[in-house]
Amino acid sequence: MLTRLLTSIKNNLGFIVMLLLLFSVRSSLADWYHIPSGSMLPSVEIGDRVLVDKTAYRIEVPFTDTLLVKTGTPARGDIVVFESKAAGERLIKRVVGVAGDNVVMQNHRLRINGQPLSYDDENSLLIEKNSDGQTYTIAIDTAYGPLANFSAVTVPDGHVLVLGDNRSHSADSRVHGFVPIHEIKGKATRVVVSLDKQHHYLPRSDRFWQPLI
Repeated sequence: MLTRLLTSIKNNLGFIVMLLLLFSVRSSLADWYHIPSGSMLPSVEIGDRVLVDKTAYRIEVPFTDTLLVKTGTPARGDIVVFESKAAGERLIKRVVGVAGDNVVMQNHRLRINGQPLSYDDENSLLIEKNSDGQTYTIAIDTAYGPLANFSAVTVPDGHVLVLGDNRSHSADSRVHGFVPIHEIKGKATRVVVSLDKQHHYLPRSDRFWQPLI
């Protein structure tokens, strides 16, 4: 039995090495994440598969959470994927506040460190421009609900404040609190492929390889 096993391994060594390399890459360098909900609409749609750069902030030993080297820190405007202990699941959200930032929201409009963000209204969509000059579109309900406001908070060290771009329909830092940076698995950089669940999973070819930043 052992001889047969060793012979099988020898005969398939190339394939085994290829699989190990593939899973090592997914574990430490890059991965893709299926979008199951609309919390990041309109930036990220249900059925998108997004490419996640796992080296954006840290490089880990493959198949572990052991840090090899820190490569950066999340910045305002980044779309991050993280394993939320508070929510008990993997989430994708946008960073709007970093350590030391004082953040307040009124009618879905943010004020960071005393400075209001810039907004252009388009009915239920808002073009939001942050203090770092990044511009992206967020969605809101014009009838403001309980998620439309929160009092001033200061982001603690080692954490970020995240929101979904679909501001009225996202369980984010307003529900689960600040996100510890060590929970962040990487930065979502672009849509790889997109399948339309409402239309028999037909591909949305216009979204293939579209950048998110």
